[in-house]
Amino acid sequence: MEIGFIGLGNVGGKLAGSLLRNGIALRVHDLDAGLVAAKIAAGAKSGQSPAQMMQDCDIVITCLPSPVASAAVVAQMLPHVGEGKIWVEMSTTDPEEIKRLAQEVAEAGGKAVDCPVSGGCHRADTGNISIYAGCDRATFERVLPVLTHMGRRILHVGGIGVASTLKVMTNYLATANLLTLCEALTVMKAQGMDLAMTYEAIAMSSGTSFVHETESQLILSGSRDVNFTMDLIQKDIGLFQKLADDAGVPLEISPLMIEMMTDGQRRFGIRAQSDRMIERLEEATGLRILADGFPQELVDDEPEERGYEVRPARIG
Repeated sequence: MEIGFIGLGNVGGKLAGSLLRNGIALRVHDLDAGLVAAKIAAGAKSGQSPAQMMQDCDIVITCLPSPVASAAVVAQMLPHVGEGKIWVEMSTTDPEEIKRLAQEVAEAGGKAVDCPVSGGCHRADTGNISIYAGCDRATFERVLPVLTHMGRRILHVGGIGVASTLKVMTNYLATANLLTLCEALTVMKAQGMDLAMTYEAIAMSSGTSFVHETESQLILSGSRDVNFTMDLIQKDIGLFQKLADDAGVPLEISPLMIEMMTDGQRRFGIRAQSDRMIERLEEATGLRILADGFPQELVDDEPEERGYEVRPARIG
């Protein structure tokens, strides 16, 4: 089986690396020739173009920065989609857009999988990230062996669009958690608390979270580099707000988060690292939210294991 991978950025490059590391025959493509060259040096073949990859591969995976980018790539692949071809979309995207593109793929005779990931770049790098898959069961069974080389836990969530809806929600929650952690750490510093001790107090409490146990470390070390930029945050929380608007749900926290992130972009740059949001509070208070003993980058210390399908007991 030939696999193609389009989009070798912060997340996509690591997912593609997991496939290569596990001996999967892989063709790759990216607008950045340097990223392609690095994967070829690691054993991949050049995919040449999205159109050529759909001709040559059984499964083509995309991991791209925006719905616009995904639509452009699918448009190039569509003339070559046919029986037996599968497009796997691992980008975080608009649920309605993935439904539209999946319908075009289906009308051309192929299958689509709505397949975003969650868990951070450090876990994408080790094949331990989590994966949601939205598609019919037969297509899921075909792609599952490939997914288990990229992720630890794979959840079949239902049809096209469900996975993207869930992923947008999880990114909204992660962003809300980041912003509240920035406030909590700053208030503790202002109250004279030792921030290394504060980190441990949160980590062992009901206030802990995945975001605290990862991003708080990068805030306290001064690195503030989580490999996720403010423009991507804005895309994701904007998509969540759109879901709420479409359903007529009156949100209060979400619009404030969008406003805060917009201010962060204005201060630090459109593509500034998201953890630099702490610097808004540092500037406002004159405090430095730092502590000794924390890493400059996140490293997944879980051993790599072949992934598996999660079958929740609560789902009938």
